[in-house]
Amino acid sequence: MKTSSNTKEVAAMSDHVKIKIADLIGSELCISAEDGQKVFGKLEPLVRAGKQVVISFENVTLLISLFLNVAIGQLYGSFSEDAIRGQLRVEGLSSDDMELLKRVVDNAKRYYANKESYDEAWLEEDGNEE
Repeated sequence: MKTSSNTKEVAAMSDHVKIKIADLIGSELCISAEDGQKVFGKLEPLVRAGKQVVISFENVTLLISLFLNVAIGQLYGSFSEDAIRGQLRVEGLSSDDMELLKRVVDNAKRYYANKESYDEAWLEEDGNEE
């Protein structure tokens, strides 16, 4: 497998790309929205280009839903579930973290299927608290 010359976090082989999350964000802790956005920024153009992507969580010691919502969940706002499932593969997650990812994906699918209603409800709720 070739390693791209400018970054070690993305290894490419023709239409297959492996993203090593810990290398990409420079940390074993997947806890911030900013780091999640870095991952999304790598994933979105690869999925758009039809690449097969392996997302490796090797060496990650802590993973929270906020990170996954931004990194992976928001892909459901741009791509179909079939495209995402067909092009992305995740490796290196514990069974607990796989369950967390499943919940994030389920919530993202519900949200993006009815985004306007969720956003309106959020605005109404947020407005009532002021």
